[in-house]
Amino acid sequence: MILSTVEMHTGGEPTRIVVDGWPRFSGKTLLDKRREARERFDHLRRGLMLEPRGHDGMYGALLVEPDHPEADLAVLFMHNEGYSTMCGHATIALARWAVDSGRVRRREPETADSETIVRLQCPCGLVTAHVAADGTVRFESVPAFAYALDRIAPTQTWGPVTVDIAYGGAFYAFLSADSIGLDLHSSPMRAIVDAGEEIAQAAAKAVPIEHRDEPDLAFLYGTILTDGGNGAGQPSRNVCIFAGRQIDRSPTGSGVTARMALQMARHEARAGDERLFESCTGAVFSGRIVRDAPAVGGRKSVIVEVGGRAHQTGEARFRFDDDDPLKEGFSLGL
Repeated sequence: MILSTVEMHTGGEPTRIVVDGWPRFSGKTLLDKRREARERFDHLRRGLMLEPRGHDGMYGALLVEPDHPEADLAVLFMHNEGYSTMCGHATIALARWAVDSGRVRRREPETADSETIVRLQCPCGLVTAHVAADGTVRFESVPAFAYALDRIAPTQTWGPVTVDIAYGGAFYAFLSADSIGLDLHSSPMRAIVDAGEEIAQAAAKAVPIEHRDEPDLAFLYGTILTDGGNGAGQPSRNVCIFAGRQIDRSPTGSGVTARMALQMARHEARAGDERLFESCTGAVFSGRIVRDAPAVGGRKSVIVEVGGRAHQTGEARFRFDDDDPLKEGFSLGL
């Protein structure tokens, strides 16, 4: 078996786009395909994401047939542990690739301020992206909302910690790094990863997650540690730890969406306000509250626009030889 991919990164966070070779799905809806990928084809995810073809920080996007009538493309997101419901950095990469490759026809005539619209069906819903002539991407994600504020999560290392939980296509626990004695500029990354993983597990136990529309979305995806700023005037740094100790090298698009929903809930931002968020690589995403959205489970929700830029790094053809004892990949679990 050979799988063909396009390799991209957004702020240093990889996106391995699977464009050919994946077996056909029998499922009708995108969430059906997500379940089928987990049950029937998970060996391919492991083989592409883990060593020797990938690494513990690899991220993937599998193109599948859309079932949404307005979608140009549909995607299943994958990583070292499983399958995401939403991914902002991969959305930015996919939107740029779709236009650059001709999969979605570029708007004509092309001018400096022209934008091409790409509608991407994600497991969490339809996401609309705008690709500028220079390759910059802005996308409007699904309705975002604050799920729980100032909740206590007991941890072994720091005792009870206070977290906010918000949804931006996935659920995240948020807290300021200095509340547990860490600094996102100077603390060792291993200490940040250890904290993110422990707090995610503690918060998941302390705050049961529910999603009114789709049970498959109802889980805590990770922890986002922030520098305590709000991104007004100068970028606020955050680091996202997700999927069992994976570090997002980008500012985390779905996390930016959730952070903006939190600011709205705390009356720290309103419609039209734009904030800047920085990752551990120094990459910056913008976040802007566009408008109110229908309430989700009785919670006030908003539409957030996230902006960033992705770059293509190459193309690849990966073999899966039957006699290869490591064809399904491995992780050293560092």
